Amino acid sequence: MIVAGEAMDFDLVHADGTDLTGWPYERRRAALEALFTDRQLEAPLTLCPSTTDPTVARGWLEWTAAGLEGLCFKRLDQPYTAGTRAWRKYKVRTTTEAMIGAVTGPLEAPRTALLGRYDAAGHLRYVRRSTTLSTRLARALGDVLVRPARVHPWKGWTFSAGWGTQRTLEVILVEPEVVLEVAVDVARDAAGRFRHPARPHRIRTDVDTAQVPRFSEPGTDSAEA
Repeated sequence: MIVAGEAMDFDLVHADGTDLTGWPYERRRAALEALFTDRQLEAPLTLCPSTTDPTVARGWLEWTAAGLEGLCFKRLDQPYTAGTRAWRKYKVRTTTEAMIGAVTGPLEAPRTALLGRYDAAGHLRYVRRSTTLSTRLARALGDVLVRPARVHPWKGWTFSAGWGTQRTLEVILVEPEVVLEVAVDVARDAAGRFRHPARPHRIRTDVDTAQVPRFSEPGTDSAEA
């Protein structure tokens, strides 16, 4: 795993020509820790912390402001199985707001919303696309979204359909005046944008665009172009 320019090591499946995939995770973890100690490995290699103490694990969740995405759980007796996710992941999510700068699908009933936030210089930055909107929310947005009355800050931009694909989205730019409440993972990409799609909750008619958190503002929820 690569985190902020560092390699975060949490498992060991091969060492010195030996296949360790059949070993239980507890033994693989011990071998990984011994590897770091014996070879005095340092940054950019980092040993991911591990514990069997629930209290310690709960304490780690307080580090979400520093970019901790969540926790992974593996059975101590579990071998490594390639191509399957035999472990579980607990993601930390939070509720926040962003403006809608564009949509996919028809304007009267959009399929997804492309979200933005203003940075410190007043530029509207693309933060992330939403998951598929519910029929009710899509219709409600269709009643309030309008096409830009002036040159849109995203005019001429292209938006990727998703990670690992070269396909671009067909979008309709809208006046970035509608605030949407969303649930997001705390994980960010290298640019400070939300790494995963945002889950839409509701239109925030009671929140002015000036009240939406700034893009990459320290201690707030930000987020992709």
